[in-house]
Amino acid sequence: MCTDKSSKCQAFRFTNFPARYPQQPPPSPTIRATKLSASIRKLLVGYHQQCPLGSLLHPTVPPATAATGASPSLGADIFSYKGFYCSNPPDNLSAIALASIDFNGYHLRAPTLDGFIDQLPDLTLFHANSNFFSGTISPNISNLPYLYEIDIRNNAFSGTFPAALVGLNGLIFLDVRFDMFSGLVPPTIFTQNLDMPFLNDNSFMSSLPASLGKTYIEYLTLADNKFTGRIPSDISKLLSNITEVLLENNQFAGCLPYQLGLLKQLTLLDISKNQLTGPLAFSFGCLENAEVLNFAENLLYGIVPDLVCELRNLANLKLSRNYFQGLGQACWNLIKSGVLDARNNCIPGLPSQRSVVQCATFFASPRICPYMDTYTIIPCKLPRLV
Repeated sequence: MCTDKSSKCQAFRFTNFPARYPQQPPPSPTIRATKLSASIRKLLVGYHQQCPLGSLLHPTVPPATAATGASPSLGADIFSYKGFYCSNPPDNLSAIALASIDFNGYHLRAPTLDGFIDQLPDLTLFHANSNFFSGTISPNISNLPYLYEIDIRNNAFSGTFPAALVGLNGLIFLDVRFDMFSGLVPPTIFTQNLDMPFLNDNSFMSSLPASLGKTYIEYLTLADNKFTGRIPSDISKLLSNITEVLLENNQFAGCLPYQLGLLKQLTLLDISKNQLTGPLAFSFGCLENAEVLNFAENLLYGIVPDLVCELRNLANLKLSRNYFQGLGQACWNLIKSGVLDARNNCIPGLPSQRSVVQCATFFASPRICPYMDTYTIIPCKLPRLV
């Protein structure tokens, strides 16, 4: 997927939906009527002061329209405005419809988008990150049959998780990062056909459902919220193609399931700043593609296995601010090379550790995890052991 803002990327993004919208229009297309006049006027007049209306208009639009802030006449002219893209709707290939909107970084301001995107029946993509939009998301967007990408990150949207997004079967990309949403996340959002649900940096307070293992997710990004509960033991069923799991700065608790080591394509795992406990399972040595593993600022303990420190692609291993009591020999080598940060633990002979009193207080309470026999299972063939 194209994620940067280069002109090449934009061209790719808005010409690559041939499976949904054929690229070649007929010689004499008709313009599909819309219901945008009042909504477009409200949105365009509400542009941020530092972004004058005229700077967002196509050069062919009469300057008087920009100067007065008047509502543009709709029809074919709608496609003269920057950020609007047209194509052929699949139910009428002789027509042209407004198919995609990209307002990323335009610094627009509007108290609500109700009556705007929900009035575009042929919309496939709505990208509006890094603006000043606020309010809630209209439930009417559930009526948009072709919508498959929503990017509204870095705005000021608030309220509970938009219920209209649940059940949008075509939705494969959802980005609501750095907004002001709160409350529960519907469990079914994790079992939709979403490849990329970016939910981090809000105030969601859910737990991960047991059905998490039935998803199609490639990137699980829930960081900087208020998620609670345990990491599901069936997380390894999160399909073998998941590459990034970002759960840092939440309130997850309980022991780390050894099944985390079965995520074979994982390159980045960050579960720092939670209340997770227990030892690191030997199975983590099977994360052959792992480049970054961050376990810092939890309640983890035990001996850090050599198998973890011997991962070939590992560039950054953070274990600081836990209660580990020892390191394998390969781990000492990673400290010397700067790959491993093991400060503020309970490791004898290693500088910058917790005090004896802190360690003794922690271990004064019984520390045990369920299924302890699973922590020594190595569920893969390691070439370095053959």
